Amino acid sequence: MKLTEAKQQFISSWGAFGTHWGINRTMAQIHALLLVSPEPMTQDDIMEELNISRGNTNMNIRELINWGLVERVLLSGERKEYFLAEKDMWKVMKQIVKERKKRELEPMLQLLDKLADVEGDKRDKQIRTFVDTISSIKKLGLQADKTLDIMIKADEHWFLGTMMKFLK
Repeated sequence: MKLTEAKQQFISSWGAFGTHWGINRTMAQIHALLLVSPEPMTQDDIMEELNISRGNTNMNIRELINWGLVERVLLSGERKEYFLAEKDMWKVMKQIVKERKKRELEPMLQLLDKLADVEGDKRDKQIRTFVDTISSIKKLGLQADKTLDIMIKADEHWFLGTMMKFLK
């Protein structure tokens, strides 16, 4: 497979994968392009390579910056802004986990706190079942939260070694 074909297939596939970790396809494709680019790219370079509009490119680059996956860089003597993706995949994965935790898990835990405080007689079967279910989901969510915190703070080699021991 030639480099251009492999690059295009990677960008397309990463775009599809991105939808599974909480970002839209175009945002993931821009991320993929920047991941495999040896040099920082301008917005115009990205637009041309992916054949997308300026507005779409601008909006998705901003969001990638907000996610902490891409940074804006200034090259001396250049007036244009350039963009560069974090290329350390462990850092990328940790950042995605951190963002998903912040955007999905934490709000869910806050909601479960509110829902567990349902009014009424706690001996009522309907209320007890509801509260028990909410409490069970919250307990699992808190365990997931702790596990993700450990992963986010962990060194790559320690974490992967620990996971491999666990899976054996």
